[in-house]
Amino acid sequence: MKLATFNINNVNKRLRNLLDWLTAERPDIVCLQELKAGQRDFPAQSLRALGYHAVWQGERSWNGVAILARDAEPVLTRATLPGDPADAQARYIEAAVGGILVASLYLPNGNPQPGPKFRYKLAWFERLTAHAASLRAAGIPVVLAGDYNVVPAAQDIYPTRSLDDNALIQPESRQAFANLLAQGWTDALRQLQPTGPLWTFWDYKRDRWQLDKGMRLDHFLLSPDLAGRLVAGGVHRSVRGEENASDHAPAWIELRS
Repeated sequence: MKLATFNINNVNKRLRNLLDWLTAERPDIVCLQELKAGQRDFPAQSLRALGYHAVWQGERSWNGVAILARDAEPVLTRATLPGDPADAQARYIEAAVGGILVASLYLPNGNPQPGPKFRYKLAWFERLTAHAASLRAAGIPVVLAGDYNVVPAAQDIYPTRSLDDNALIQPESRQAFANLLAQGWTDALRQLQPTGPLWTFWDYKRDRWQLDKGMRLDHFLLSPDLAGRLVAGGVHRSVRGEENASDHAPAWIELRS
């Protein structure tokens, strides 16, 4: 079973990029983030023509998450992250697919920090950690995939001091990610490649793609029963170099059946 996560950065603007990638790679399950499309504007018909069924939570102009399944119907289990009924941002969706529970999540960026956006990021992370604990307690196979907007460690970003104040690399952000892992989740890509660059994001600014100045923001966290089934994974870097590309590249893993 091949799973992928892809911050598409506007699903309709980059629909051709998405369809070409799906045709080439044929992942079984795909988590999308940053749809930037309202609920009625999601391109479900175009995806279905390729054999992908979807559940999604749209938000006009901002955010938005989806889960796609090839030749299968994902069963929606949750369309919001619990813990704050007043939070209307479309950042979390969860579905049962192929015998596992899959979550597609888009954590808040948190910039500028300090400030309300950074506080929102950390509060959202606390809610995610609490919900993840409940999933772990249920003893079901779970994948938490998406754009975490966190650079977990120094090796996950190109050498620079220019981003020292960025919310993505703050100690509080990294500690929140570490606290989540401490529940027993496996960081799948780092399990496969313990050291070295695993960039999934290259900013549009300052030729960062051309200079390969990237960072690792997109992660798969696996519950213990799935961690033992992990056999391969990586990043489809070439997708970032295409015309009209997202600033993220798809990351993928393969689980033994």
